[in-house]
Amino acid sequence: MKEFILVVEDEVNIATMLEYNLKKEGYKTSILSNGEDVSRFLIKNTPNLIILDLMLPGIDGLEVCKNLKKDRKTASVPIIILTAKSQETDKIIGLELGADDYITKPFSPRELIARIRAILRRSNNPEKEPETYNTGDLTIDFSKIMITIKGKTINLTSKEFELLKVLINSKGRVLSREHLLDNIWGFENSSEIETRTVDVHIRTLRKKLKTESKRIITVKNYGYRFEEEI
Repeated sequence: MKEFILVVEDEVNIATMLEYNLKKEGYKTSILSNGEDVSRFLIKNTPNLIILDLMLPGIDGLEVCKNLKKDRKTASVPIIILTAKSQETDKIIGLELGADDYITKPFSPRELIARIRAILRRSNNPEKEPETYNTGDLTIDFSKIMITIKGKTINLTSKEFELLKVLINSKGRVLSREHLLDNIWGFENSSEIETRTVDVHIRTLRKKLKTESKRIITVKNYGYRFEEEI
């Protein structure tokens, strides 16, 4: 059975276009036009992915994204935000709040479908890995997608968790921003904005990891690596 995608978009033409193209690809879809309707809808429905416009009536898309990522039930649901070209700051804020990807209006339906497939493919086919990982005060339960520091649970977004996992699995190797974009976001050709996506997620990840953040090492002009022994 194909995955279920929730579209939150108040512009009728765009919502209709999205619904048509998603159904054409075999996805099950629902359309909401107001940010206030999202939480009520998700009480009884759990989508595999959410396409979220930022400029919404009622509650704007950034607030919706923030609320979704704070809720344990929806924190792991991937979110693609839709933005206007003039909303570059909002793109960064959206990524900091936990959005997995963004696409700028006007956009190609083919590009959006490609990004959806990449995100869902990674969600449905997780890499094989040890069930748990321990270093210092940091403990990760990969099977439960749970992270604790000194026994206290740390809430990460799905992209933050994937980023930490890839860094740990690299076993000390330096990973370029382009490599991280390709493996986590599915961007084969990165722009300056997309490269900054990695930096934004690293910054929020470090903030949440607190004392353990020193394990994420910046390699100037290249990327990042994870240091197990400090």
